Amino acid sequence: MGMLSLAIWTPIAFGIVLLALGRDEQAQSVRWLSLVGAIVSFLITLPLYGGFKLDTADMQFVEKASWIERFNVNYHLGLDGISLWFVILTAFINVIVVIASWEVITRKVNQYMAAFLILSGLMIGVFSALDGLLFYVFFEATLIPMYLIIGIWGGPNKIYAAFKFFLYTLLGSLLTLIALIFLYIQSGGSFDIATWHELPLSATAQNFLFFAFFAAFAVKVPMWPVHTWLPDVHVEAPTGGSAVLAAIMLKLGAYGFLRFSMPIAPDASHEWATFMIVLSLVGVIYVGLVAMVQQDMKKLVAYSSVAHMGFVTLGFFIFNPLGVSGGLVQMIAHGFVSAAMFLSIGVLYDRVHSREIASYGGVVNTMPKFAAFALLFSMANCGLPGTAGFVGEWMVILGAVKFDFVVGLLAASALIFGAAYTLWMFKRVYLGPVTNDDVKELTDINAREFTVMALLAIAVLYMGLYPKPFTDVMEVSVANLLEHVAASKLP
Repeated sequence: MGMLSLAIWTPIAFGIVLLALGRDEQAQSVRWLSLVGAIVSFLITLPLYGGFKLDTADMQFVEKASWIERFNVNYHLGLDGISLWFVILTAFINVIVVIASWEVITRKVNQYMAAFLILSGLMIGVFSALDGLLFYVFFEATLIPMYLIIGIWGGPNKIYAAFKFFLYTLLGSLLTLIALIFLYIQSGGSFDIATWHELPLSATAQNFLFFAFFAAFAVKVPMWPVHTWLPDVHVEAPTGGSAVLAAIMLKLGAYGFLRFSMPIAPDASHEWATFMIVLSLVGVIYVGLVAMVQQDMKKLVAYSSVAHMGFVTLGFFIFNPLGVSGGLVQMIAHGFVSAAMFLSIGVLYDRVHSREIASYGGVVNTMPKFAAFALLFSMANCGLPGTAGFVGEWMVILGAVKFDFVVGLLAASALIFGAAYTLWMFKRVYLGPVTNDDVKELTDINAREFTVMALLAIAVLYMGLYPKPFTDVMEVSVANLLEHVAASKLP
């Protein structure tokens, strides 16, 4: 087995073993086993970074085996500078989620942990698939564990949220399936993504493909106006589910744009670039304003996710190296920051069982250690220099100013809204005198919670102070992608 197959199938194998351990009295051994599974899966992904060659845009760690011979479908995996960090990030967040859910989940622990481990393997599969149908299988399969996580361990309206999540994302994906079949026929019976990248296509075909992919990926990101499922799902999902959804699942959509929409339909991508930029800017500004009036902490952070992901799509469609690299860095940074924000809300929720901002106030008096972490993550969410949140946003704004000054100005204004709603929430939850009885009785974070927070804090600071390992990996691949997209594919 190659490195990538190990990275995909190890967490899935651990997940299947956990499903066999069913009884609740085995809960402790289940937790330990899932932690071992998550750590092993994470350690497997590290040599990928160590053995990665920075000077080439070719796919590395390639594996290829025939899967469905009749239709020429292959089990074809590989990584380039665009997808490498997402594989490592997925495995890292999985470890964090297992530790964070340690005491919180008390029923069906084995199924809960198994769902996360299997989900982690499937998402790594999405990032490393080089075969169109294999990508689609992994992309759709990620829905099932997430649907169960929301529908079984979620809040009071969990069934509604799970259905909404499933239907929204499935509807978009059906169009994508039609697009994949169309490409298969056009290319003379190949599902190889690299072959599709070279395929000459008419303007009509490109427009059709662009919007077919847009339907799936824009819902997944989620871009404004198809973002409405995300706040509902986040509010109902358990803390671990929210963290994975925000940190990784939203990235699948943005990744799809880079892997499919732009290289397969470059002319249509250029034609509709203004449309994408407008949607991204509306998403960044309007959703930022919507976030300011939220009473529910999770809803506020969910809307903030939509606004941050608007930066990503904006960076992609201005077609310059700074913008695209900035979008990718923003995706990785948002993975750390949004996971940290949701897990911080989870810490409070486990103690008080309320997500309403009004239920808190003065938390710093009773939980000083925790408030320090929350402040760091809030600052990263605003995009403070020196934290992970700043690097990507700054690169995208630089790229946007190069592209058009007004676009750059509008994108930069979003930072003000971001700071407004994040600090407003921080002020009302953490600062001031203690007015609520629940807050008086709070105890500071224990060693387990401290570990989770500290790991994320290190990641956020490291990426903010030294982003070079992240940008170096993607540089050559991004330049290659932009060169490819700049050339017309009209026959």
